[in-house]
Amino acid sequence: MFKPTPNPPEADDVSPYESTDSKKLNDAAERALDFHFPSNADIKATPRTRSTLFSVDPEATTETLAVYLVETLASVDVMVHQLVDHLAGESRYALLGISNSIMTAEITANRLLDNVGPQG
Repeated sequence: MFKPTPNPPEADDVSPYESTDSKKLNDAAERALDFHFPSNADIKATPRTRSTLFSVDPEATTETLAVYLVETLASVDVMVHQLVDHLAGESRYALLGISNSIMTAEITANRLLDNVGPQG
């Protein structure tokens, strides 16, 4: 059978750990990856500490929180659209994608508000 491309080269059975230099480089790369991309287990093992810098009134009703959420999302969407007007290309498309996510969240929050209805 005729093949237009040659067979791939035979793989060498050479370990990347064979020389001391390659072992050091591989260890350094592993440490860098572990530092910048911690495993899921490391993230989940870290206890969550509650921040006291900003807080939401624990007495606030679900309706009040939903209204605030809707208004905040609408404000952020307006800010994003003002930035979109000054951009072109990939940056513009990225912001439009963010805007789409904001609008989806705003629609969801509005539906939540519809389901909650006026309390009182």
